[in-house]
Amino acid sequence: MDWFNRSDVAVVIEKAPLRVSELSAIIEGLLDNPLLQDILVRGELTNYTHHARGHRYFSLSDKGGGNTAAVIKCVMWRSDADRLSFSPSEGMEVIVSGTVRAYAPHGSYQLQVKELRKAGLGEKFLLVEQWKKQLAAEGCFSIDRKRILPLFPSRIGVVTSETGAVIHDIRTVVGRRYPLEIIISPTTVQGEGAHIEIACAITRLAGRVDVVIVARGGGSFEDLFPFNHPEVVRAIVACPVPVVSAIGHEVDVTLSDLAADLRAATPSAAAELVVPDRVVLTARLRELKSRLNTALTDRVIRAQEEICDLQDRLRPQKFFRKLEERKQNLADLSDRLERSFLNRLVRDRLILAEIKTALDSRSPVAVLARGFCVAEKNGAIVRSACTIEKGDTMKIRFYDGSSQVIVERVNHERNI
Repeated sequence: MDWFNRSDVAVVIEKAPLRVSELSAIIEGLLDNPLLQDILVRGELTNYTHHARGHRYFSLSDKGGGNTAAVIKCVMWRSDADRLSFSPSEGMEVIVSGTVRAYAPHGSYQLQVKELRKAGLGEKFLLVEQWKKQLAAEGCFSIDRKRILPLFPSRIGVVTSETGAVIHDIRTVVGRRYPLEIIISPTTVQGEGAHIEIACAITRLAGRVDVVIVARGGGSFEDLFPFNHPEVVRAIVACPVPVVSAIGHEVDVTLSDLAADLRAATPSAAAELVVPDRVVLTARLRELKSRLNTALTDRVIRAQEEICDLQDRLRPQKFFRKLEERKQNLADLSDRLERSFLNRLVRDRLILAEIKTALDSRSPVAVLARGFCVAEKNGAIVRSACTIEKGDTMKIRFYDGSSQVIVERVNHERNI
């Protein structure tokens, strides 16, 4: 029965006794108020229990300025508790987000928590967002300023705590992959004022190393908070050598990660990124050596073959044989040339004879030799008797000479 939704709840309560279930329904309806849903509550965490099934049961207490503490029971189901980034503990000041619900079996109410974080983190989250915008405007996160790591560094610097597993992990990886000198710039990595020490530790390494690793192990947002500070970010940007960040776990991203030239998921991964693997290098050198030996062997074999060929070509027997062949070829060519020349000479003589015969047959000298003569008057050949007059001087050309004559009589009759 939904007593809360009835307008006459008060009348029903007055007329008849209520069952316990009915009273619980009324209370539950009263608690189903928007003012009690998705609210933020701050208090001291007490009676904390981590159930085997993953649920979390605890209470929030607050003295509220008086001597008696106010307490409210809370429950956080496993589906929400799995998202916690830290381990709650007794006495911790926290801020929870949830909804007030009635628990009918016990006749009590409790706060069903959806989110739980340490008190003060909300303000710090806002501060980090403010720093992020400010540093982005300064160009601290620009891709253009990212630098490439050196392929073969001679010395690396590590900014971390002197104690803990971080430096041990980095030394182990570097010693296994590519042993080189490691310079530790010690600093505290959490707590009040840690950002100043971290920034100074980065600055101390300037000019002493080829690459810097800024590292620490995992932790909560509050533990990693110093690495969000602008002083640390600006120290990374101002560092003259590339900086690799390895802060927290892969899911934790700080402003220092965004400013670094390269980010690694863990300190061990950072060491693997900074130094090459000598096993891989050795294998590569073996491969190159094998390829070089093969190339040199092939070249030597080809050179030997060329030398043998030259030696064979320069042997006296072969040389004389080649010489004889050349002499024979030369003699054959000489004979062929001589025969060709003689044949050509005979052909040319025959051709000339034929030309001479043709010319002789058409030569005026040959005509004169047959008893004819040529008459000339004033240097011109006389072609008609009509052009001759009595007393003209003419030149008569014969086969073997010429003679001058004077015309005494002219007969212009035409003989046919």
